[in-house]
Amino acid sequence: MNGALNTSLIVALFTLMALRPPMPRRSTPFNLQFALGYLINEQPFLGLWWLLAGTTATLIQPEVSSLLWWMVVGLSAVDALALGMIALRARSARPALSQAFRTAFGTGMLPYWTRPRWFRIVLLPFISWRPDVRRIRNRRYGPAPRGNRLDVYVSRRHDRTDAPVLVYVHGGGFRMGSKMLGAHPLLYRLAAEGWVCISVDYRLFRASYRDQLADVRAALAWTRDHAESFGGSPSTVFLAGGSSGAHLAATAALTGAEVCGVIGLYGYYGETGQPGSEPTSPHEYITADAPPFLIIHGALDTLVLVEDARTFAGHVQRVSRRPVAYAELPGTQHNFDFFHSVRFHSVTDAIVRFAELTRGSAESSSTGQPRGWF
Repeated sequence: MNGALNTSLIVALFTLMALRPPMPRRSTPFNLQFALGYLINEQPFLGLWWLLAGTTATLIQPEVSSLLWWMVVGLSAVDALALGMIALRARSARPALSQAFRTAFGTGMLPYWTRPRWFRIVLLPFISWRPDVRRIRNRRYGPAPRGNRLDVYVSRRHDRTDAPVLVYVHGGGFRMGSKMLGAHPLLYRLAAEGWVCISVDYRLFRASYRDQLADVRAALAWTRDHAESFGGSPSTVFLAGGSSGAHLAATAALTGAEVCGVIGLYGYYGETGQPGSEPTSPHEYITADAPPFLIIHGALDTLVLVEDARTFAGHVQRVSRRPVAYAELPGTQHNFDFFHSVRFHSVTDAIVRFAELTRGSAESSSTGQPRGWF
């Protein structure tokens, strides 16, 4: 019974940190509230399985005369209720994304919401692999033996020659991370729907920000040179990134990399703190010719504060003459693209619609009517 009580107490602590984490004063690469609350916040069903595994044996053997048993019952009930609240608030992503699109594109240009696959969300949140997607690993795009590699995701069913291309840059505070982490649900889903998706590694150890930015540009150049061999269109490339990857994606796009649009997920957009003669923040490069942006951030992000992302989005909106959609997702932490979830399924729907609208607006400016692919 002590084990059941300990389980319910630990789940309660993690759940509390997910519901209302103490917010830090400034953005930081790591903190305790993120470590304790992140997983439960983005995957409350895991917390429920954990609670059931640790308390079921005790709960099904009533000991009504035992105070300890009643404590387990009460705490477990509170835990289950709080986990349900966390799961329900993930539904708030759609209204927030709809409002962002309404502001940037107009009332008639909202995302097309699709039905999530619940068996993946509830039972297989960590598994993104799909039999209809082929992953081509470790293609070299530069001289660095480990840092300059990328993976390509393509459909086994679609045979296309003009597929849109998504290049994703992982996060990790400019010092860690891998193409094996981040956005796998997005990459596999888009590839299954006919896209060509590319996940990029870049130099980390003893690499300057300038080196990393050069790697992103080199990966984009490789993508344009090789897109057609995978069925992709070299003229329809979107650049996405998470956290520090969003920083690199934004800066690359604002400093001459020709892309149809930029998708920043829980991005950090401030100074990197690395000395050099050139600015290391995308704020310094915003112009009226900036590409379209879709910036999505969590209101409960304890690593990169939402105020920082809001400031960057507002800066781009004021200066750029292109669409800038900015969405703050209620109850959302950092790294929300790591697993299958109700929230990230909605984010993926929004990314598809953003790409459709921005490519369509470029190709049909003479008629004023957007054109989709799917």
